[in-house]
Amino acid sequence: MDLKQLEYFRHVAELGSFTRAASFLSVVQPALSRQVRQLEVELGQNLFERNGRGVVLTDAGARLLEHTRGILTQVGRARQELEDQRNGDSGHFALGLPPSLGNSVTVPLVKAFRLSLPNARLATVEGLSAYILEWLNVGRVDCALVYNATASATVDLLPLLDDQLYLIAPLATRPANGAPAPRDSITLSALADYPLIIPSRPHALRMSVENALASVDQKIRVAHEIECIPAVIDLVRQGHGFGVLPMNAVKSTQWEKEVRALPIGNPPLSTSLSIATSAQRPRSPLMRKAIDVIRDIVRQEILCNQATRAPTRQLAPAPAARR
Repeated sequence: MDLKQLEYFRHVAELGSFTRAASFLSVVQPALSRQVRQLEVELGQNLFERNGRGVVLTDAGARLLEHTRGILTQVGRARQELEDQRNGDSGHFALGLPPSLGNSVTVPLVKAFRLSLPNARLATVEGLSAYILEWLNVGRVDCALVYNATASATVDLLPLLDDQLYLIAPLATRPANGAPAPRDSITLSALADYPLIIPSRPHALRMSVENALASVDQKIRVAHEIECIPAVIDLVRQGHGFGVLPMNAVKSTQWEKEVRALPIGNPPLSTSLSIATSAQRPRSPLMRKAIDVIRDIVRQEILCNQATRAPTRQLAPAPAARR
């Protein structure tokens, strides 16, 4: 197995055709097919199934593609880090972001990189914290912002801040779904009375809410399991349930003024946000500078959003909790 074989295999897999891959790589198709076949012989498994429209990956091929992307990314990263070592502030930098942060911090980060690291190219990838940590381990991203993560032999964590969570409620005094009408804030125990539109497990936000409710002997009440943050807020404003989100997630959507955000608990319910890096790879000069920029911008954006929370109207007390 060599890098050329892996590179050829990846392009065939991603383009779904030997013909298209050969054209993209500017090689003749027999040479491309021969390299991929040698790889299959070495591994003792077929990597593709041929059909009239091209090729599709076998189960073995799909598994190899996942590793191949990481291997090739690592090789490219090694080359880039050597170049970075010479220049100090140039190169490609990939950052993993949870969806609740993507809309609010991506633009400020791009602007900050342009000012502080004009020779660096920032790329962002969004995904659940659990998936982002996997991408970090295989080298798909250089650094990641993750919620409720724990340090390990493969991951180093730099705690950033605690991001406060709010009950996101419709503006209507009495929600159409029959849930109690919340006041300016609610207790953690009372959160169990509200049907939540919330991501499924293992989303960090879902696990935070479930663990917090378990600490007061309560269980989560799920109306819908939705991971798309704008969709959650849209459903809330239409009265289909309630959300539990950090303030920056609300402010990054067009419906910010059509919902209310109410603090949960005393002390407040929150999730811990950290900057994660690989413990198995050295930090290049570019990474060290990039982490400083990310830390400053993300803290600034989140704290600003928390400080500018729109005031909520005082409503009639909620009816007694239903058990």
